[in-house]
Amino acid sequence: MNSSVSCQIRRRFKLNGMYKGGDLIIGGLFEVQYLKTFPVLSFRTEPELAQCENFYMTSFQQAQTMVFAINEINNNPNLLPNIMLGYQIYDNCLRLGVAFRAATALVSGKEVSLSHLNCTGPPPVIGIIGDPGSTNSIAISRVLGLFRVPMVSYYATCSCLSDRKKYPSFFRTIPSDAFQVRAMMQILTHFGWTWVGLLYSDDDYGKHAAQSFHQEIQLVGGCVAFSEILPSDNNPKEIQRIMSVIQDSTGMVVVVFSTSSYLLPLVDEMLLKNVTGRQWIASEAWATSPVLLDPRLMPVLGGTLGIAIRRGEIEGIGDFLLHLRPDNDPENSMVRIFWESMFGCKIKNEGHEGEKMCTGQEDLSTTDTAYTDVSELRASYNVYKAVYALAHALHDLMQCEEGRGPFSEKTCADKNNLQPWQVVHYLQKVNFATGFGDRVSFDKNGDALAIYDVMNWQPSSDGSIIVRTVGVVDEGAASGKVLTLNEDELYWNFDTRKPPRSVCSESCPPGTRRARRKGLPVCCFDCLPCADGEISNTTDSTECIPCPDEFWSNPDKDQCIPKEVEYLSYEEPLGISLTTASLLGTCFCALVMIIFVHHRNTPIVRSNNSELSFLLLLSLKLCFLCVLLFIGRPQLWTCQLRHAVFGISFVLCVSSILVKTMVVIAVFKSSRPEGKSAMKWFGAAQQRGTVLVLTALQVVICAVWLSNASPTPHRNSQYIRSKIVFECAVGSVVGFSMLLGYIGLLAATSFLLAFLARNLPDSFNEAKFITFSMLIFCAVWITFVPAYVSSPGKYAVAVEIFAILASSFGLLVAIFAPKCFIIILHPERNTKKAIMGRGTQSQ
Repeated sequence: MNSSVSCQIRRRFKLNGMYKGGDLIIGGLFEVQYLKTFPVLSFRTEPELAQCENFYMTSFQQAQTMVFAINEINNNPNLLPNIMLGYQIYDNCLRLGVAFRAATALVSGKEVSLSHLNCTGPPPVIGIIGDPGSTNSIAISRVLGLFRVPMVSYYATCSCLSDRKKYPSFFRTIPSDAFQVRAMMQILTHFGWTWVGLLYSDDDYGKHAAQSFHQEIQLVGGCVAFSEILPSDNNPKEIQRIMSVIQDSTGMVVVVFSTSSYLLPLVDEMLLKNVTGRQWIASEAWATSPVLLDPRLMPVLGGTLGIAIRRGEIEGIGDFLLHLRPDNDPENSMVRIFWESMFGCKIKNEGHEGEKMCTGQEDLSTTDTAYTDVSELRASYNVYKAVYALAHALHDLMQCEEGRGPFSEKTCADKNNLQPWQVVHYLQKVNFATGFGDRVSFDKNGDALAIYDVMNWQPSSDGSIIVRTVGVVDEGAASGKVLTLNEDELYWNFDTRKPPRSVCSESCPPGTRRARRKGLPVCCFDCLPCADGEISNTTDSTECIPCPDEFWSNPDKDQCIPKEVEYLSYEEPLGISLTTASLLGTCFCALVMIIFVHHRNTPIVRSNNSELSFLLLLSLKLCFLCVLLFIGRPQLWTCQLRHAVFGISFVLCVSSILVKTMVVIAVFKSSRPEGKSAMKWFGAAQQRGTVLVLTALQVVICAVWLSNASPTPHRNSQYIRSKIVFECAVGSVVGFSMLLGYIGLLAATSFLLAFLARNLPDSFNEAKFITFSMLIFCAVWITFVPAYVSSPGKYAVAVEIFAILASSFGLLVAIFAPKCFIIILHPERNTKKAIMGRGTQSQ
């Protein structure tokens, strides 16, 4: 193999730039000039190189910021000690072709030939700061990514560059468009703006941003009131149509992803038609645009809120920029072009006759340009952070100790032959704070921590518009509070001087739920009250939550409270009335008993079987008193006793009446010759035995019922869903039915016998009073059944008590009232002669 063979660069390009040598070289790509004219293309000759014109002072300030940062690092004994950084900066002329040529020049070097036979070896630069354009960065990173050359952009925001598979060595110190949309969402969420309009430019930036905005606003529960594309051709009809859409919309907040060139025609038209009263939210593309800071636009754009690249402060940068001087070094042609553009002169005596010549000592402090203005260091601050990120990565690489390295077999990088991919490894892990206090680090996609300044357009004293920083959106804030706003400094361009309300529907308060309006976005809804038994305890709840079984919704439907426990108590009017009636009935029974005891030897008492009468009065007293077991909070013992006592008392009462009826019939039959032997079967012992046996059967029924399926207290919420009815469950329906059925059987038998004996002679006729009393008794209990079944809650207990009281009073009045009437008011009739006389007359 011929040793003279070497790699040859096929062509060298003329690129404006700045150069300074060092141990390690950092490359840079900046938009310093604009390619205004293109050479005429011919297929016969090789095209001439394009000439860059129109010098941008702001971009040159950014390039000089990179130089300043490198000088600062070289003078810092704690960062990369004993290593001198150099730089190679090129101008991309805002053209992809030029930018790509500059990038290849950075990675291939300036030498015409290389001595390596296989054209291998590390590139001359260890990393590149730039390119500022997303399109340029995409193209360049695809190539640099093949060689893992790190590229740290300070201005490329396209979200697509976060794809680590396509761009493995791309980093940036400016947040991507995805972060920009999220930052704007923080502002919208903070002020509760859920109904917003959207305008975006007819280009890739606007369309991608609008797509992200639609996705993000849904995540925070907001909606887009309208979505319109700002035309690139400034079509007057389209501009007027968009203005009408904004004017007719109820959305008071308008979000705009666009540059000032797209937005200005619409703003002019709105100013002409006096369409004001809208709150504008500006993307970083126009949040600080000087084109729109025209005092005449204040009625429309005043109060605009927007986000801008984080403004930083770099100590010493102002003096450094002012001390720049041109020299004759051809490697620093960019400085020469800047000087000539700044002062309108020529550095070398090679211009046309009559042109102004530069002395090289002109004073930059006398100029007022974007280059010397360091009050709003935004892109330049990102450049500063990018340089320091590379420096910290290199510093960490140099501090590696053998045996503790991050590479295979814990090795470190060869400090004399650094490879770009090794720098990429350390760059991914950098984490430091700038002198301004901002932290710089990269996530797994190479994106920096998102941090924006919140800007507010305010009127100044001279009538102009000033853009003031009023807050910060910082996703890496140590406090965890992403958005920080100084609301006292905000200017609102409304008569109220307060932030507007921009919602399609007002928030639904607790106790209601949202019901979406058909055909409208989710932000347009009606507020419907929750149903009984359901609550919503948050604002804008989409559904109501059912309360647990033993809870119910309060009147406002925002809390579940324990259900009201309902039972027939002694404190309520109904309970008091029934208790009074029960005690009155007991007293009446006692009074009648006293009367009968006092007149026990009188004919009317003796002729009506005084023993059965006293037993009947005692059972009626028990009937009245058993009512008290039905009133009050149900307990196990009251539930078990109430029906047992009720059943046994009424059987004792009815069986006494039945025996009394049978005795009346036997007495009448014994008065006839053929029936004289009838009374021997109805003596006192037989009467007591009959009553005892009939009552004992009811006792057996109650005992079997209580032992097998005893009534127990039961919290029932089936009758009334809003209340818990505390009742006594009967336990066994069969047992309860047998108890009532047995009483009904005895009552029916008594009624039948009394009815058949109703026409007996008056002297012995108590049957018609018994007939009337049993008629009342049966009528009450026949109506009791349907009334009891259909009555809810405590009223079922009240119905049962009423039936007990009504039947008891019916028996007491029908049987004993006529006798007491004679005993007390007509004692002259309470004689055997009077009674027998009535009997004779009736015959």
